[in-house]
Amino acid sequence: MRKLSTISLLVLALAAPAMVSAAAAKTTYPVVFAHGMAGFDDLLGYDYWGDDYGVFVGDPCDALLEVTCNGNINSGQKAFQTQTYPFQSSEVRGLDVANQVEAYMTSQGVSYINLVGHSQGGLDIRKAAKVLYQRKGRQVVRVLISISSPHRGSPVAKYILDLKPGVTNVVAALATIFGNSIYRSGNDAFAGAKQLVYNDYSATDGLTTGAKAFNVNNPVSSTYAAYYGSFVTAQTGVSVNPALFILRNGFFNIDGNGYCVDDCDNDGAGGKGNGTATDLDDDGLVGINSQQMGYRLKYNGCTLCLDYITQDSTTGNVTNLNAPTSLQMTSASSVINQDHLDVVGVPPDTFDEMEFYAAIFNFIAAKD
Repeated sequence: MRKLSTISLLVLALAAPAMVSAAAAKTTYPVVFAHGMAGFDDLLGYDYWGDDYGVFVGDPCDALLEVTCNGNINSGQKAFQTQTYPFQSSEVRGLDVANQVEAYMTSQGVSYINLVGHSQGGLDIRKAAKVLYQRKGRQVVRVLISISSPHRGSPVAKYILDLKPGVTNVVAALATIFGNSIYRSGNDAFAGAKQLVYNDYSATDGLTTGAKAFNVNNPVSSTYAAYYGSFVTAQTGVSVNPALFILRNGFFNIDGNGYCVDDCDNDGAGGKGNGTATDLDDDGLVGINSQQMGYRLKYNGCTLCLDYITQDSTTGNVTNLNAPTSLQMTSASSVINQDHLDVVGVPPDTFDEMEFYAAIFNFIAAKD
């Protein structure tokens, strides 16, 4: 999983060509990617769903002598990136994602689709899967995978909305962490932040918001998708993205690996802290007790072959997102040791985005 230099890769390939794996298998149905909060075509000025050089992880090498592509995936692989409001509720964003997915399916002439969402995008695709079912009258989504998603909320969202020390304005705080994309037309920074608080943030605004209510309305259900899986991220502080470093040291350090059915410590996320905020319990924005949806997936590195994904055999299946078990909320099993932004190509990091997503394509191909 650690990046190797071009020369090192060439030496390895020449030394043991028979050991190097072929590209990931082609999925039966296209894979659609949904970005998280503050994303659009970029995040903090870097291409979303790209490697450190801006190359889309789902771009196959399908042209003669093409090099700006993902050589780890099948040359016939179909993939698409949605682009929705950087800051809005997942009810709004998910509907927009569903519209784009439906249009893409029509253009490709396919009846089924696979969805991958990062951060808030993992909530959005659950909404999209439900909308697609309602429109088509059948299950449309084959595989639905979330990465670093706050399915049970994020303490950072509530901290900002509460205007805690160091925060003077919600919009300004979000801009500090994510960039200024919130000022684009149609965005609502308050709606976006309220979405990522577990409980309804305000009883007087006339709206029922928050991840808890969203989970009831957009559940993990075989009616909407055949398979649900999730990747959990956390990091120890090594090579942390500067934006998250500022957040942790200037605002708030999450304690995200304690168990409680509800939000017992009122920090904005389901569960509670275990009393140690400096252990491997969050990725800078989301605690590990918020991230598992469906089956937890494990990313396995392979030096001389393609990295691969397996289903974690220890943490079971989270079908009720508002009532995971203690193990599912506290276990560090299969946690990817990267921060919240590393996995979508925002440097600095040592993460090989191209091979990670190739492994995801390969995993989906075995299930769709």
